[in-house]
Parts: sequence; C-alpha cells; structure tokens
Amino acid sequence: MAKILSITLNPAIDLTVQLDQLKVGEVNRQLTAQSHAAGKGLNVAQVLKDLGHELIVSGFLGQENRQIFDHHIQQEQFDNQFIYVAGQTRQNIKVAEASGQMTDINGKGFFVDTSAKQQLRERLSQLILEVDVIVIAGSLPQGFSAEELSTLILWLQSAGKKVAVDTSGVALKAAIAAHPWLIKPNTDELTETYHLPAETFAEQQHLFASLNSQIEHMVVSMGENGVNWLHRTQTLHATAPKVTVQSTVGAGDSLLAGMIHGLLSSTSPEETLKTATAIASNAVTQIGFALPDFAVIEDLKSQISVQSLS
Repeated sequence: MAKILSITLNPAIDLTVQLDQLKVGEVNRQLTAQSHAAGKGLNVAQVLKDLGHELIVSGFLGQENRQIFDHHIQQEQFDNQFIYVAGQTRQNIKVAEASGQMTDINGKGFFVDTSAKQQLRERLSQLILEVDVIVIAGSLPQGFSAEELSTLILWLQSAGKKVAVDTSGVALKAAIAAHPWLIKPNTDELTETYHLPAETFAEQQHLFASLNSQIEHMVVSMGENGVNWLHRTQTLHATAPKVTVQSTVGAGDSLLAGMIHGLLSSTSPEETLKTATAIASNAVTQIGFALPDFAVIEDLKSQISVQSLS
C-alpha cells in the first residue's frame, strides 16, 4: 500500500446533532449528538487508513483545544506533523434531520501568520520526500489566501508529486488554475464558483474545456445522481445505489479516498469508480463514515452500474 500525506489547513471539531426535524425559531430536542475531530483532510486520511494505507497528517491546529485532535491522531495511528498555532481550532455544528437534510453552521477558524506558514513549508519540504500522493482538502484558515493555496499546489507538483485537491469557492478556482493531478468538486461547488451550470456531463465537459484545464482526473460528485469521472481518454459515470441517508458528512471525503485508493492500486477504471462510489454511499447511511466489513461495500457495488460517456 502507499504512503500518503493528507493536509488539512483549517480543521474543525464537528458537533453532529441528530433531530427528527429542525424547527427554526423553536426549541428542538436532539436524538443523539456526537463530537469528533474533523476537517476534510483528516476525514480522507481516516478512510485511506481503513483501506490499508500509511498516513501522514499535517496542516494547522489550534494550541488551546488540541487534545481532541491529538487523541484522534494517536488512535488512528497517523504520523502527526501538524503545525500548532495560537488560539482554538474552530467548531462546526451539523444538524442532521431524519429526512437526510443537513444544515451546517461552520466556524471561522484561527488566524495563520507568516511564521506558521513558513513552518509548514519547512515541514512539508521534508515530508514530501517520502510520500507517493499528497491530498489537500478543506477550506482555508484566516490569513491563508487562495493564491497561497495555488502556490502550494504548484510547489508540491514541482517536486514531482501527485496532488489531489478537494475545496470550494475561491480556493477551488485557485486550485483548478494550478492543474493538480486530481480534483473532486460537487456540482453545487462548480456552479457557485464559476456561475455556470454543471449538472450534466455536457455542462461539466463544457465548463472544464472553457478553463483549459490540464487536470488528469476530474471527479464530480452529484449526490443521488451519481458520480462523473472526466478523464482525457475515458469519461465514466457511476449510478448511485438507493440507500437511506442519515448524514452526508464525510461522503465526499470518502469518495475522494476511494478514488485515490483505486488509482494507486492499479485496478481498472470501472472498478475504481464503482468501489469509490460504494464507499461514499456507505458513508451517508451513518453518522460518521467508518468503513464496515467489506461485504457491505461489495453489496453496494452490486447495485452500481458504470458506463462510458466518452
């Protein structure tokens, strides 16, 4: 298996509250509540670890509430290479309703100064010598610009490393402009970023062509409409199995992890996309996204069809 570096620039403590139905302006009584160390890069790392890979995790963490992250990283047996900064890591509140609807209230995050960014660069310059793939996932903290994200991607690629990115907004635009090895937006993120329709394969193809993109793997998640994988030589679509949605938290991260796993395992494109889609579909059936016995994934795969769009 591979050695992978997963970078989370703006982690979070996720508090997921489960309700029958959110009633705005009224008193709501929770069914369950779970709090855990999160952030898209850490979520991706967890799934990749479950798939058998060796993970190094890095980025920034707040010094004041580091304990929950230190415990999580130790429990998952990640190699902890985070840079600790003054202040607290943000908290995100996620309200999951029985219908599957999710309401997010995301915290702002700490401020990252020049010294912390330099420390990260120095740390990464050593780490990239020993990894096969680098993942950058999640939003940007205060003080870290979209232009700096683009510069980071270009620098990592100049070292000969494959870089996979999952972010949104201005950070997504900056990431795409840096032409990473793999990008995984969803349709809403593409539309919000470029103000162009991105629901269908034709719209996605037109959008990426207009950007003159040199990205090798463009994986577009479309919720219940499945996944499109746009590639220079072959474009594939995977249907989504019918599942009962409990929470969408971690679904996109699971999809990204599944795609990276398949690409590094040299399985066929069809098998890679089918497995990744099954892993993402499993994630939405639970609060959390831990991989179960692989028989569950195999059952989901049997409900997924993959077809060529080329």
